[in-house]
Amino acid sequence: VSILGVAPFTLALPYAGLEVSAFLTAIIGFVLASAFPAMVVYAQELMPGKVGAVSGLFFGLAFGLGGIGAAALGQLADMVGIVEVYKICSFLPLIGLLAAFLPDLQSTPPGAAHAPRQPA
Repeated sequence: VSILGVAPFTLALPYAGLEVSAFLTAIIGFVLASAFPAMVVYAQELMPGKVGAVSGLFFGLAFGLGGIGAAALGQLADMVGIVEVYKICSFLPLIGLLAAFLPDLQSTPPGAAHAPRQPA
């Protein structure tokens, strides 16, 4: 939900002035950062006994992929222009709509999704 919560702000970002962009960026950062601890705790619950490993993976991937993404977007901005990259990035939070297709773990008994089927 938090990813989709920033969608209106990111869609407005390419068309906003400097002062409004700073305000929108602060809101976007706050909303995205507020969801991160809940995601880490949820992942830790999925892998009990591996709290440190899950936290390390989450933070390592977040910072590592953030750096790679920044470099890639910089290269793209050099090729097509910063305005076009802003417009492309404004649609990225809408990828969160794909989360609607994820399985509901509350209604699935543990291990049922990966249990082998019995021959009839």
